[in-house]
Amino acid sequence: MKTVVVLPAYNCATTLQNTISDIPMQCVDEIVLVDDCSNDNTYDVARELGLKHLLRHQKNLGYGANQKTCYDYALSLKADVIIMLHPDYQYNPQLISEIVQKISDGAEIVFASRMINGYEAVRNGMPIYKYISNRALTKFQNILLKKNHSEYHTGYRAYRNTVLKSINYQKLSNDFIFDNQIIIEAFKNGFEIEEIYCPAKYEEESSSINLIKSIKYGLGVLFYTLKYKLSL
Repeated sequence: MKTVVVLPAYNCATTLQNTISDIPMQCVDEIVLVDDCSNDNTYDVARELGLKHLLRHQKNLGYGANQKTCYDYALSLKADVIIMLHPDYQYNPQLISEIVQKISDGAEIVFASRMINGYEAVRNGMPIYKYISNRALTKFQNILLKKNHSEYHTGYRAYRNTVLKSINYQKLSNDFIFDNQIIIEAFKNGFEIEEIYCPAKYEEESSSINLIKSIKYGLGVLFYTLKYKLSL
């Protein structure tokens, strides 16, 4: 089972080395990094770290567009398992071993959730407004989708190649709402999510979208979930 870790990178020069050094290479075959035209030297740091599969967008295309390039590249490498990990060191790369085991045991999609242990996410540094909005949006989606997941908004997730091959993800948004759209598309095709716990970690270097983009993302979650529900 060939496992490829993809890193959708943007302004993560200061956290990239820690992220990559903590990836358990005994269960990972390749690492792909796509730099979405960072304002810092992310691309140069990645090259200095010796990454073999390294791409750079010539202009900033957006978080969703970055993932699209990542998944295209991973599938071109004949990956069986594609793990998307934010390279800002907010998520623990060592959990990749547990994620791969979940896939080996039959999971189709695995999410590393910060919310399984509830308010512990806040004690670990998650801003309270992020915690409340995450909980509210997840509750809304669970009710409409008749699911029981702890969160839909993690940046640490894994897919079997059959999931990505079944979804026309190129038609999805180039923005942050891509993360939620791809979940809905997976549900449409009958795939399910399994979760593992990932402690939240928020530090100065951790990436974060601004308030306006957060509101836009939240409204997008409401819109696309309702649209899917009404189509059933």
